[in-house]
Amino acid sequence: MFPAFRLSQFKESVLMALAAIRANKLRSILTLLGIVVGVFSIVSVMTAMGVLRTSIEQGLAGLGANTFRIQKSDIVINSTPEQRRKWRMRKDITLEQAQYVSKRLTLAEAVGIESWVGGKIVYWKGQKTNPNTSVGGESADGYITNDMSIGIGRSFSDQEIADGRNVTLLGQTVAEKLFPPWQNPVGEEVRIDGALYKVVGVFDLEGGVLGQDKNTFVIIPITTFFKKYGREGRSVNILVKARSREVFEDCIEEARSALRTARRVPPGADDDFGYFSNDSLISQFNSFTLYVRLGVLLISSIALLAAGVGIMNIMLVSVTERTREIGIRKAVGAQKKDILAQFIVEAIILCEIGGVLGVLLGILAGNGIGWWLEWPAVIPWDWAMVGLIVCSLVGMVFGVYPAWKASTLDPIEALRYE
Repeated sequence: MFPAFRLSQFKESVLMALAAIRANKLRSILTLLGIVVGVFSIVSVMTAMGVLRTSIEQGLAGLGANTFRIQKSDIVINSTPEQRRKWRMRKDITLEQAQYVSKRLTLAEAVGIESWVGGKIVYWKGQKTNPNTSVGGESADGYITNDMSIGIGRSFSDQEIADGRNVTLLGQTVAEKLFPPWQNPVGEEVRIDGALYKVVGVFDLEGGVLGQDKNTFVIIPITTFFKKYGREGRSVNILVKARSREVFEDCIEEARSALRTARRVPPGADDDFGYFSNDSLISQFNSFTLYVRLGVLLISSIALLAAGVGIMNIMLVSVTERTREIGIRKAVGAQKKDILAQFIVEAIILCEIGGVLGVLLGILAGNGIGWWLEWPAVIPWDWAMVGLIVCSLVGMVFGVYPAWKASTLDPIEALRYE
């Protein structure tokens, strides 16, 4: 329909629509509320989901590119108590089993072995951390597969790991808590659970995930870890970095096969361990939030449908109020398509004003939640465009009947209307 009109006619329709909206400000505002609420609910939730997803992706990216983790339990978002109980019943992955896997992987660039204990306090000359510091036992490649980089000092030597020496690498938050800015921690001794450890390096700062600090930890050789904390009831994690993306899936299968052999899993039986990568966790998150997004879309659609009915009612009232105006326009040569375009454009502009307000408020609300939780801000351009396109469709669909009614008025009868 619109290609049939010259630009000047379209511009005139837009100006008349804006004049009509300004002339009835209160009525227009009340009509816009339904559109604003519908678009706001879509964009705000999608923005919040985008903020959450970005935070999770940044946190999970710390696992390292082309890297996957094998551990005792599976990683399932929204797992059931029965599943968690089943995973607890599994046998621990032992250091010997992890070393068996490490020796047999031909597609891996690096293989890290680690075990963790939490809730510890680190001391240095009267200073101490909060009792939430994690202590990790790592093999030589552990920090590589965790995608961590050392900012000051060095990593453990092979001899230090073999001998189980008391050496440690500090996370950035631990180093800042214990040592003043001018103090180089390397070479100093810190105390953990009554044992002294020589600091050989400090890791660079890592980004947080879901507002949590990922730098409140210390690393010691895995041999030292087991000497200090024992092996009973401790399962190790295996982190594998594949040589390239092309061999990533094959590397996973190679590691699975090796660990099944080490754990004597019968052929045909399910794995008695879990494994995951960045991609698999992000895919789980998307699946988990799918129904939330669909629910929001359904509720928002109902709000937009109600708003569309309101648009239709207000446009019918507008047609009735402007009957004489329509008659004058027809008397001076306006065709049926001109009147039709005028009222459809007015309905679309009314919806688009509400859509723009809804998009802006939705983005502010979604990112406001992220700002409060210290998550990175995002702008969901795709959902903003969807919201505005939907608004245009609502205006067109619900503006057609009032526009048609206006365009079919008899000019003589319209001029007589008081």
